[in-house]
Amino acid sequence: MSTEVPRQFKPNLVLVNRRKAVGWESRKRAARELYRVGQQHGIRETPTVEAIEKAMYRHETGRVSVTDPIYRQLYCLAYDAKPHDLFGELTGSAEDRPHFTARSHKFLTAFVGAEGAARLREATGCTPAEEQLHTCCSTPVEHPEGDCTLYVWPCGSTVFHLVEQVQLSTIAALAAWREVSYGDNIKWATDYLAPISPAEDESAVYVLGAHWVTEPAWPPELLDAALRIMSTPRALLHRGRALDDEHLAHAELIEQSLLSEAYGHGGIESFGVPGISVGYASWSGVVYHPISAERSLTEAEMVACELAIQSMWAYSDAIARQVEQGRDPQVSPEHGWRYLRGVRSQLTVSRLRETGQHQAMRRAILRTSDLMPALDQAIETLRDTGRGLNR
Repeated sequence: MSTEVPRQFKPNLVLVNRRKAVGWESRKRAARELYRVGQQHGIRETPTVEAIEKAMYRHETGRVSVTDPIYRQLYCLAYDAKPHDLFGELTGSAEDRPHFTARSHKFLTAFVGAEGAARLREATGCTPAEEQLHTCCSTPVEHPEGDCTLYVWPCGSTVFHLVEQVQLSTIAALAAWREVSYGDNIKWATDYLAPISPAEDESAVYVLGAHWVTEPAWPPELLDAALRIMSTPRALLHRGRALDDEHLAHAELIEQSLLSEAYGHGGIESFGVPGISVGYASWSGVVYHPISAERSLTEAEMVACELAIQSMWAYSDAIARQVEQGRDPQVSPEHGWRYLRGVRSQLTVSRLRETGQHQAMRRAILRTSDLMPALDQAIETLRDTGRGLNR
């Protein structure tokens, strides 16, 4: 008996969806249309209808790649598309594709403890940070990739806020860049802290990404779907696979397919306003595009919201890790359960002058970050163990 493993094919869903989008439910009908297109454009080598139908089956099921120039031309003409839209290829023509421009905001988060935070503030010359949701201090720091600011909270949370300009032609390229750069960013943050105030648990250092899209690359009817994909970019990548050209090309195919299907995901929450902005939050990150700059949220508002939430995520997580190790959590008296109760109020209770857009953003990011259950548990734990001021 043969033990050969059957070959796994990856359907070209972009070709399938494009065919169905123009109303050609069967390949036989589509083959006749492609033949007609070939004749209309004077393509002498146009294959017969029967040959086109067989080729379409092989192309759409992924049994073979679309390498024949005749079929590539026929598909592009019939579906009014460019090669990279249908075949997801990485070629020198990438410069001709529409590009989107965004500012990438990375929040590199670590917990160093209250004593470590005090050392870090003194060593780096931190000063009180303005317009933050709860008290912290900050200072600019040198980073090789972009503008970086270090934020330090007295409870022991630290966040490096790194801002980088990106201009890319596909969300797949953004997903790959994000995947590769996150590892480098975490190492950089860990190394920066090590000689002054090392992270209490290096495995808990993480990156949360947000993107402020200044120039989208998609037509209006695809903008919402594109930003939903951008809020969960890892959906385009296969776990455990090397980020080589083949992987990225396949990710581009998935991107095109998800765009054509108006991608949705249960874990994504919208906080945009029609005609003013498009905004989405997910566990993976946040994306925002101001359509009307004068009426939308500001970049500083989004950053302040994320800083507050990520700082408390790090603190709550540090408390949970101590509990899971069978220990009563050790925190400074002034940052016990009463401190966290106050922070919870600041994060959850609407302010009198808070706009509806800001309220929607704050709530969407809070829900998708899953902070509130962790914060509630931390408050309960600290109260049970008597870790509060003037108890």
